[in-house]
This record gives sequence, C-alpha cells and structure tokens, in this order.
Amino acid sequence: MKKILVTGFEAFGNTPVNPAELVARELDGSGVGDILIVSRVIPNTFFKCIDVVQQAIKEEQPEAVVMLGEFGGRSMLTVERIAQNMNDGARYGLRDNAGQELQGDLTVPDGPVAYYATLPIRAMVLAMREAGIPADISDAAGTFCCNHLMYGILHHIAEKNLQVRAGWIHIPHLPEVAALDDNLGAPSMSLATSVDGVRAGIRAICTNTEDCDTPFASRFQI
Repeated sequence: MKKILVTGFEAFGNTPVNPAELVARELDGSGVGDILIVSRVIPNTFFKCIDVVQQAIKEEQPEAVVMLGEFGGRSMLTVERIAQNMNDGARYGLRDNAGQELQGDLTVPDGPVAYYATLPIRAMVLAMREAGIPADISDAAGTFCCNHLMYGILHHIAEKNLQVRAGWIHIPHLPEVAALDDNLGAPSMSLATSVDGVRAGIRAICTNTEDCDTPFASRFQI
C-alpha cells in the first residue's frame, strides 16, 4: 500500500502541548483514498530530528513526507515554500529539548543556501480553504527546529535522489496554549480544525502530482 509519512514535533520551549504532535497522532493509521497515513512523533532536538525522520523514510518508503510544527502567533495553517540552511534559535531565546542553543550554525556546512518544498503547496492551500480551514503559503519557516528539519530532509532526499515529495505545514497554538498568560492575545486553532486542514492538504498531495498555478489572495505571514 502507498503511504504518506506525517511527522509532528513534541512539546518544546514554552509550548506545553504541541498541536503538531496531536495532529500526527490523530492521523496515524487513517487513509486518504488508497493512501495510508503513517505518523511519527519527532524529538525537538537539532540534528537528531533529521536522523529520526531519515530512518522513518527508510522504514516506510512513503510517497511523500508532510512535516508538522507549531508556529505561535500565526492565525491559520501555513504551508511553507522554502527552508534555509541556517539555525538561529538564540534570537527567539529558545533551546532545543537537549539544551542546545544554536546561533549562525548551518544544518549542512557544504549544503545549498535553501531548498524549495516539493509538495503542491498552492493546491494544498486551496484544498484547505475549500474545506473551510483558514490557510496560506508562508515564505518564512523560522530558524529553529522546524526550518532545520525541513531543510535537513529536503537535503537528504536531494542527496539520495529519492522519489519522495516533502514539505512543511505550520499550525497555530491550541486554544489551551493561547490561553496561558504568556500567550494571551495570540490566535489559536482547535485540534479538530487543524486535523481537518492537514487532512485536506494531504488529499491535495494525493490528487496533484504537480502544483496548480491558480492565483489566490494572500496575507503576509510573520
């Protein structure tokens, strides 16, 4: 059976519950048409996270990899267009779950500056909106573990010449996280809505071997 691998980061920093982990768990074992979704919860740790997803790709042999992470402050699901070869968690005051704080370190010292996602990102956003889920394209994946993992996996796929499409979806805070004193005023999205949106995006991956060129309105993403 054909598979799509979904990965979700565990809790990190000041996020006690990561929606990415919960969405990945909810989708695990479900299907979209004749495609089986298999999920992994990934350690929010520089470099180790790349190793874990590389191993999952080897084990599962998926058609595509959809990586998930939280982006507090965003109000909708955002499908990332690009991952850069740069780590700077220090600017956010964030260490990974092993206590590492990177500033100016490259994910791959001799790697290219950036990679584009190979998922049909426009088709995914349109499918999410058609399902009633607010969504947009983002051109800024940050410089913490999310961008790091996205870059690392796209580099791995390119280096090994794997026939696997891959990319990233960022998810807003869960309501209970947005309700914390430190996050008051931040937008949020329920787990059910996030699951429905990611599922719609996966459905678009399954039905679009290439991206569409349909223009649509967008909003600047932080």
